[in-house]
Amino acid sequence: MRTMRKAAAAAVATAAALALAGCGSDSGGDKATDKPATVEKPEKKGGTVLDQPFAKPDLELTDTHGKSYDLIKETKGHPTLLYFGYTHCPDICPLTMSNISMAKSKLPKEQQKKLRVVFVTTDPKRDTPKELGEWLDGQDPSFIGLTGDFDTIQAGARAVGVSVQPSYKKKNGDIVSTHGAQLLVFSPKDDKAHVVYTEKNTGPEILEKDLPKLIEGKNP
Repeated sequence: MRTMRKAAAAAVATAAALALAGCGSDSGGDKATDKPATVEKPEKKGGTVLDQPFAKPDLELTDTHGKSYDLIKETKGHPTLLYFGYTHCPDICPLTMSNISMAKSKLPKEQQKKLRVVFVTTDPKRDTPKELGEWLDGQDPSFIGLTGDFDTIQAGARAVGVSVQPSYKKKNGDIVSTHGAQLLVFSPKDDKAHVVYTEKNTGPEILEKDLPKLIEGKNP
């Protein structure tokens, strides 16, 4: 039975790692359409508990104030939500961040202070620190936005099972970006991600229920 449970969890984790959000926008970045890939349904609503937790990626990037930000150092000992996306994304990225913001607002003030929410752009050529900061301020001013070298961002994403591909321009001028839509939750106890959420399981009601446990380093 233990072996079967591990196999099932591994299958879900693999499906999550392959879940991609393909986003295309015109050259000005004002309009976009999302076509998320079809992914097998998770076993249950909510996050998936990983048998082999992810270590926090070793990322040193630039925050929205233009200062260097060491992800491991700055979030050490804090419950941390990590998401890779970009500001020109038409729906998946803003919806995920909005859901986190809504769920966070329902927490007691003390738990809100402990929580770190980090958004790493997958489109650093367009997402300047200023633009990233303004976008996140519309969600929650406490959210941390990071940008920097694409290769560094891609390597950090791969380290936690998130696929990120370079943006490219189609013949009609549309800019297409593809990125994994997983939300990773790192425990304050060991700074490892024990739980991952897919795009279909990050509704505010789910996060509102799970966050109090996750903030204390417990699995939902």
